[in-house]
Amino acid sequence: MKNWIHAARLRTLPLAFSSTLLGSLLAWHDKPFKTSVFILALLTTLFLQILSNLANDYGDYVNGKDNENRVGPKRAVQSGAISPKSMLIAIFVFSVYSLVSGILLIAYGFNFRISTGGVLFFLLGLAALAAAINYTVGKNPYGYMGFGDLFVYIFFGLTGVLGTYYLHTNTLGWQMILPASAVGLLSTAVLNLNNMRDIKGDELSGKRTLVVIMGSSKAHYYHLMLIMGSFLCFIAYRWLNYESPLQWLFLITLPFFAMHLYKVFTTSPPAALDPQLKLLAIATFVVSVLFGLF
Repeated sequence: MKNWIHAARLRTLPLAFSSTLLGSLLAWHDKPFKTSVFILALLTTLFLQILSNLANDYGDYVNGKDNENRVGPKRAVQSGAISPKSMLIAIFVFSVYSLVSGILLIAYGFNFRISTGGVLFFLLGLAALAAAINYTVGKNPYGYMGFGDLFVYIFFGLTGVLGTYYLHTNTLGWQMILPASAVGLLSTAVLNLNNMRDIKGDELSGKRTLVVIMGSSKAHYYHLMLIMGSFLCFIAYRWLNYESPLQWLFLITLPFFAMHLYKVFTTSPPAALDPQLKLLAIATFVVSVLFGLF
């Protein structure tokens, strides 16, 4: 059980829940808010995130990317703690969990009515399922070709926030793109930080992340742009929908993000960035909740 909990990488869940929580909190303000959608959205996110982590563990092992040069936490299959066959079974099980939970989520979101919107959401759910697996699994995993950042922005930001909000309210305004992009950019920053930490091992194993493609120096400034861009999106949405001073409470997190950027630009070697990963994921969760609550 300890090995499976480690393989599930539960420390990534605060980041995964950020978009779903923000979408639900914004719906709670705008009404209507559906408790069933809220619970099922969190459950579906939980299953998809665990699925993604298990598939990533398996894919990196099968493709030879997990080796003695790896810097991050020890992987379950590569270390021998879990067999490849057992991991494949777990990937299948969590794929089923994600699919069933996702179908129920769509059903409650559309009040059990068959509609074009429901079909589109189902196809979007299948795309999310495929994205969770194909990051490192398959003949041409997109995570090895520098597309991981784009997919994280889409599924951890746009899809998570906009999709959850729509399932609650069945409406969607263009301004919602701003908070959705904010969370997407912060989630992408977490991936970028992970890839900055792993740059040496990824280069040696032929894993072409965006950091490997652009180089460490540019990756630092890319990281800065992601975090600055996220706050600009948050501020723009709040400016357009201002009601009370409490709505600016999320800005109390700015000093932490400033300190985080200072650490990123001054920490060496890259492997020493590992502690910042958990802190950035938690900070993303906190700023998302503060923004959504008020």
